[in-house]
Amino acid sequence: MKVENFVDILKADFFTGVPDSQLKALCDYLFKTYGTDPKHHVIAANEGNSVALAAGYHLATRKIPVVYMQNSGEGNVINPVASLLNDKVYAIPIIFVIGWRGEPGIKDEPQHIYQGEVTIKLLDDMGIRSYVVSKETTEKEMKVAFDDFQKDLIKGKNVAFVIRKGALSYDEKIKYQNDYTMRREEIIRHIVAVSGEEPIISTTGKTSRELFEIREANGQSHKYDFLTVGSMGHTSSIAMGVAINKPNTKVWCIDGDGAVLMHMGALAVIGLYAPENMIHIVINNGAHETVGGMPTVAGDMDVVAIAKACGYPNAVSVDSFETLDKELELAKKRNELSLIEVKCSIGARDDLGRPTTTALENKMKYMQFIDTL
Repeated sequence: MKVENFVDILKADFFTGVPDSQLKALCDYLFKTYGTDPKHHVIAANEGNSVALAAGYHLATRKIPVVYMQNSGEGNVINPVASLLNDKVYAIPIIFVIGWRGEPGIKDEPQHIYQGEVTIKLLDDMGIRSYVVSKETTEKEMKVAFDDFQKDLIKGKNVAFVIRKGALSYDEKIKYQNDYTMRREEIIRHIVAVSGEEPIISTTGKTSRELFEIREANGQSHKYDFLTVGSMGHTSSIAMGVAINKPNTKVWCIDGDGAVLMHMGALAVIGLYAPENMIHIVINNGAHETVGGMPTVAGDMDVVAIAKACGYPNAVSVDSFETLDKELELAKKRNELSLIEVKCSIGARDDLGRPTTTALENKMKYMQFIDTL
């Protein structure tokens, strides 16, 4: 189905959400049509943030908003859906558009398997009626489903369209880019060179995929790296947990701007406890690149000032490999919590692979290595 027709059927003029590769057609269409005009389209920090923005829109306009997200974001919306939107509380109607990763019977990444199995069940448990949209769904069928949802929306209930892979299409080609020149894979290569045999925790998406391939190319063991393939936004907290319990070794966290934004409160907790053996690196390309490239607000955000306000004793921003190498060495030598923001271009190799080991194998090797520290 053409995404333009899908949007027309929804009859909405406000959309907010977190980008998803399964919804790339929708995300590209919204960005092309509205950009980031907050009257019509807001790319949120996390899915709960989207729900609250949508609730505010409804309170101000009486209109019904649309919240888009990957199904992994259902966990982030359970609280506001149950305690804010629910018809037993404020009865605020929202149309959810959810990309179905890990759909049973469809091969996908390990972090999506269980989430895919429970996607519809979670919606049912939250009292949200759903309709699955596939490549075969016609506009007529979509309109019938939307008309059927009207009785729920009028009562202040929520509804959801669950989008299968390839169900929506968009002919326009949108290219996302910035003015920085450092490539993320090369940045990670420099981090690996300085960290040596010290443990790394890497964020979800292409960052972990690139780290895995760098180890392969170097002929190195993967035991040094914990690849956070899911739970976006929690990598730095995992790293803090490791650092506090292994105080005699440096612990490196490779994070991303979208991940930092998703659960930014973690910075305040890390800053308060300030583990002196933790090095927090935020690779900032101002984009949700792994799921399509839509912008984050981090491109215009002062990450260093935020980190310092949260209690980080050392925080710097770099945009060249010369300064990156210098700051990596300084962080390695000092006995204080350090944050390094690295300004990064958007883009990755077309032939970038995926880890060839399972998540469980990664965990076991990493823990065996950590035991020796």
